[in-house]
Amino acid sequence: MAPKKCEVCDKSQSKYKCPTCLIPYCSLACFKKHKVIPCTKPESVNEEKVHSVPARNIDKPCCVDEQSEVLQESQLQSIASSNDIRDSVKDEKLQKLIRDIDCSANPESELDRAMNDESFRLFTEKILSTIGT
Repeated sequence: MAPKKCEVCDKSQSKYKCPTCLIPYCSLACFKKHKVIPCTKPESVNEEKVHSVPARNIDKPCCVDEQSEVLQESQLQSIASSNDIRDSVKDEKLQKLIRDIDCSANPESELDRAMNDESFRLFTEKILSTIGT
């Protein structure tokens, strides 16, 4: 595949893609110039098939009994940067379990059910190990 040209300056070879609209750009300066006007994700017939996810109730409150249960930014970054965790979430069965918990009217009971699955239990152990608990 031939290297793409930056679609912002149209001069340099692109090294990056906008995370929202996927246009190629070459530098931080071009990215900032591109972001002056908000962009949207393109609708493409050639995109990979994405699993249909039931609509979430956006107004669904997120209640936490203990503030100490809320992850810190550094912990979230550790999870996001873990290759082991990223590899784990590629598993379709694990993705389904996570979606089922997230979309459930009773997520705590769905989480209890998911903990009976070995792959989900190992996944949670990886997360806990990564965040240092």
